[in-house]
Amino acid sequence: MDTIQITLLERYIASWRTHDTNAILATLAPDCVVTESFGPVYRGHAWVKRWIAAWFAENGRVIDWTIHDLQSMGDVETAEWTFHYTWRGEEKSFNGSTIARLHEGKISYLREYATTAPLYDWQGEWRPL
Repeated sequence: MDTIQITLLERYIASWRTHDTNAILATLAPDCVVTESFGPVYRGHAWVKRWIAAWFAENGRVIDWTIHDLQSMGDVETAEWTFHYTWRGEEKSFNGSTIARLHEGKISYLREYATTAPLYDWQGEWRPL
């Protein structure tokens, strides 16, 4: 029987789904750099922990974070995903991707990217932004 190994990036995302701060931090190197798709950069466990606490305090909740494509290539993991969440009373969803660099069994660098508009098949004209 084959054993399925869960990647660090999958564990990081799963920990956000369960709102588990300690599990999130357990995937990250103490001196990590996390760049959120909304722009902020968090450097090290102390700042990541403050970010998580502040996000939860603003009624931030992950409803779902579905990975559509995951790649693991040595010390780099990437994922394309859909993020569905509530924050400050508003429910939202968007598509995005993550690049994670690993070092000594932890995520040392994580960068998220988000789409800026709903995806559509181009038919010769662009939709207004």
